[in-house]
Amino acid sequence: MPTGPQATDNNAPAPSAESLREEMISELKRSGDLTSPDVEAALRKVPRHEFTPGIPLEKAYSWFEAVPTKLNEHGVQTSSVSAPQIQTFQLEQGRVGTGMNVLEIGSGGYNAALIAEVVGPTGQVTTMDIDPDVTERAERLLKQHGYDQVHVVTGDAATGVPDRAPFDVILVTVGAWDIAPAWVDQLTEGGRLVVPLRVRGLTRSIAFVRHGDRLVSESVRVCGFVPMQGADEHDTQVLLVTGTEEIGLKFDDEVMGNPSDLDNAVKTPRFETWTGVTMGMQEPFDSLQLWLATRLDGFCIMAVRDDLDTGIVAPANKWFSMAAVEGNSFGYVTWRRLEAGDGSKRMEFGVHALGPQAPELAESIADHIRAWDREQRGANGPVFAAYPVGTPDDQLSGERVVTKRHSRITISWPPTKSEG
Repeated sequence: MPTGPQATDNNAPAPSAESLREEMISELKRSGDLTSPDVEAALRKVPRHEFTPGIPLEKAYSWFEAVPTKLNEHGVQTSSVSAPQIQTFQLEQGRVGTGMNVLEIGSGGYNAALIAEVVGPTGQVTTMDIDPDVTERAERLLKQHGYDQVHVVTGDAATGVPDRAPFDVILVTVGAWDIAPAWVDQLTEGGRLVVPLRVRGLTRSIAFVRHGDRLVSESVRVCGFVPMQGADEHDTQVLLVTGTEEIGLKFDDEVMGNPSDLDNAVKTPRFETWTGVTMGMQEPFDSLQLWLATRLDGFCIMAVRDDLDTGIVAPANKWFSMAAVEGNSFGYVTWRRLEAGDGSKRMEFGVHALGPQAPELAESIADHIRAWDREQRGANGPVFAAYPVGTPDDQLSGERVVTKRHSRITISWPPTKSEG
């Protein structure tokens, strides 16, 4: 039978909700996601675990984990309480403050309670969701915990909530492919729209500021969200390279390339090249994703089914690899581990390509990676702007224009290191 310190450790009481909440707040401050005293006070006040009943305390207060609250018939998550990290930085992106009128799109209850704490008794909070099960749950939990002032609406996010507008902040907590005109119309001049926007297959939480009928980004953060349902939901287009589900190239808009051409591409030898661009294993490179999405016309995301993998391609990440199609060839970004002389671990970016033009395509992608390394690595990243869909080309600026159903999104990069 164990004795001594081991017995004491095994019989130690489980951490309390209060201690786990404080640990969560400490992690958020350490990561730099939490800087606002008002948001910190709200995180300390609202009992997250009581908005995620049936979930172990450790999971409820994990600073980087979302809590699923509803699955569809296929077991796919359709609603969740977002990770504290994302909820925190979105509140700070929106600069939510005392007395503001805030609309939350995508309901769960907990985030609306946080917003209510931050805006205080002089502010207003509306939370909406298309799923009546979700809004019923949110309303019940909010009332149980004394947040009767939060207005809960069941409806399609595309319409907004006109009778509660104008809003100082609209906080979207579901993945969106487009920006609904109602969101712009119902936002105050100078107000902020924080939205997890998918552009060219990449999702970023973007804090836009309204300037007339135009939105301009103020901050951009990497994120992941359950996709929006309703009138503005949008599916990715998938090109199956081999005619099976082994290799899928996912396009956000129209599919580039001819499937039969790429079927032939996989019959050619794989061309591989390495860029000489290295990074630490934990160093972020999200701006590289956006750089390639801006620079490559045929940009897409490659995914490989593990159970069908025959080794035609060999990406470092089978589930998400930056890729591009050009004519009858396609290429993708990968990486390999390196060990420095001091024993530290690094990785080097490389490019693999298949098809008749594989060498040219691979070297082109590699050159773009090297250009990012020279000009934008460590910089602040691009600026996004959103215009009404009818805006003519001569009124747009930026290296890439993406036209969606309601809006035209532009991506502009700041002056390069050599120019700045």
